[in-house]
Formats: sequence, C-alpha cells, structure tokens
Amino acid sequence: MASPIEHYALIGDFRTAALIARDGSLDWLCWPRFDSGAVFAALLGSAKNGRWLIAPAYPKPRITRRYRENTLILETEFVTAEGSVTLVDFMPVSGPKSPDYPSAVVRLVIGKSGSVRMRTELIIRFDYGANVPWVTRSDDGVLRAIAGPDMVALRTPVELRGENLTTQGEFIVASGLTIPFVLTYGPSHLAVPDAVDPEAALAETASFWTGWTKRHAGTGSFDEAVNRSLITLKALTYLPTGGLVAAPTTSLPEQLGGQRNWDYRFCWLRDATLTLLVLMNTGYYDEAKSWRDWLLRAAAGSPSQIQIMYGVGGERRLAEWRVPWLTGYEGSLPVRIGNAAADQLQLDVFGELADAAHQSRVGGIS
Repeated sequence: MASPIEHYALIGDFRTAALIARDGSLDWLCWPRFDSGAVFAALLGSAKNGRWLIAPAYPKPRITRRYRENTLILETEFVTAEGSVTLVDFMPVSGPKSPDYPSAVVRLVIGKSGSVRMRTELIIRFDYGANVPWVTRSDDGVLRAIAGPDMVALRTPVELRGENLTTQGEFIVASGLTIPFVLTYGPSHLAVPDAVDPEAALAETASFWTGWTKRHAGTGSFDEAVNRSLITLKALTYLPTGGLVAAPTTSLPEQLGGQRNWDYRFCWLRDATLTLLVLMNTGYYDEAKSWRDWLLRAAAGSPSQIQIMYGVGGERRLAEWRVPWLTGYEGSLPVRIGNAAADQLQLDVFGELADAAHQSRVGGIS
C-alpha cells in the first residue's frame, strides 16, 4: 500500500521525476519522459508493481527529512538505536548544456554515527507495474534489467541477490562511510548507459540549483517559500522542448475512493499565461521563452484544430485508457493513462493563447 500523499517528496532531472516516501521507498518514476510508462508504480498499487526501498533494517527508525537549501536534493535522516544515517536522493542535472546527459537516480547512504544495518529492495516493473524484466549481471558488476524497449542499469558496491523476482541486499554503514547506488535508464537496444560518478553528479547538481535560484532576487518575508515553489515549477519543465507538465503523476484522486482520477502529465494552454507571468516576474526569462516557444509550436496550424492541452513534445493524440492491474491510490479506481479531455472544445483557450502572446510581448520576449 502506498504511503500518505503528504509523505512523498519530489526529485527530477527536467525530463522526468520521481516520488520518494518518508520510509525511503521510491514509489513512482516514469522513464524516460514524464508521460512514459512507470518503472516504479507502487504509488498506484503495491510494492509488487515496482518500488525501490533503501532503509534501516532496524524497526521503526526516527525519520526527519529536508531539501538542501535552494536545491531539489532530498536528505532523509534515519536515527536508530544503532546509530544514524542520511539518505541523499537526487537526479543529476546539467542545466541548459544538453538534454542528452544520462537520466539517473542517485541514492547515497551516508553514515553519521554508529554502525547502522541497512537493507535495499529493488522491484523493477516496466510499463506501469506490468512487466517483470530479465535481469543479468555483467563482469564488472553492473546489474542490468531489460523488458521490451526499456533498460535500467544499477551500479553499487553492495552485494545483491535475486529473490522472488526482486533484488535484495543488506549492508552496514559506519560513521563517515558513504555507500552509493546509481540507477540509470537507457533504451534496451543500446549499450548499458555510461556510469555516473555519484559524488561529481551531486556537486554539479547542487551547483546548478543554487546558481539557478540566485536569479530570483527576492526581498520579501516569503522568499524561502517562493524559491521552493519556483524549484518545483522548474522541476516540472521538459528540457528538450520547454513544455511544462501539470504534475508528474496520474490517477491521484480528487477524493479518495472517487473516479475523478486524471492523468496530469501533460501541458494545458489554460496554464500558459500564469506560467509565463510567474517565470517573468521572478526573473526567469529563458524558461519563459522556452515555454512560450513550446506553446507556439504546439498550437501551430489551423485555429480550428487548437486543443486545450498537448503532450510535452507538442503531441496531440493523448488517447485515454485504463490500467486494469493497478488497484489505484488507496483503492481509488480507475487508474487512467492519457487524458480524453484533449478532445474537448473549450473556447477559453483562444483567449488564453492571445493573453500569453500579449504577456510575452510585454515581457520583451521576441
């Protein structure tokens, strides 16, 4: 069963995003895009639908968590009778350099005091928890999981074993010791993705985020909250095109047990003006221009064919279907993929598109 929604924290790399619960379980991640099939789908089902747990073996640890200041680097501290460790979770980013850097999840277990017994459970299930992968280990110790077009590769010094179609491992972290786990995505027909140096990636990711947030020269008493909102907005942008998803998830219910469970991993024109104004008013003109350019490309063509929403690449066919093997968040069904609202006629989008163009002109975006 998934954790309470308020127990999840977001990490991302401007192409996709993951949700990690307080207990160290990564329960949602679609790869390689926000709208791709989920590799970990426990959020909408159970652990058997895919999750990645890293947590103390000692029962009921005391847990605190936070983001590193002005970053999307998550730190979870576990305190047990044996000692304490910090789990650092992030997805490496390289900023505007290139959208081609490897997409990866880096998890660092850092010993703070004592010696803490830890465990990990990796359950990879491609295509929204449906497909059990073929798992192999190469001579250099890389664990590779493949199913259909998808591949993930895990690199870690921890000794792992297969057990009941899952990957399990136990290890001890002493004070001052760091144990890395790096999970990288790649197409299954290509070679295993290049290794990511976890420490270098951490430094580069921290540098990017702290540098990015400095562009917001806030002077108010709510600057910390504004910066956190801006970081979240930035994390929902799709770097290759400039699109911005409404959320990285699908089928979280408006009301528990209800049927209004929509897929929000798409881009709505109704959000366009507000998005542009937020970005420009806080000094993020590069992102505003990328979003405006995405908007113009997505809506280009005959005015009679304009839609209320598009995919992150500007896709127009967002056919909706239901996932019968997922039980839904806290039993809320159906689980939906795609969004049939793309076919609706909503006349307000013409005004919103005109307003977005006007605000771009006023903001000096040519």
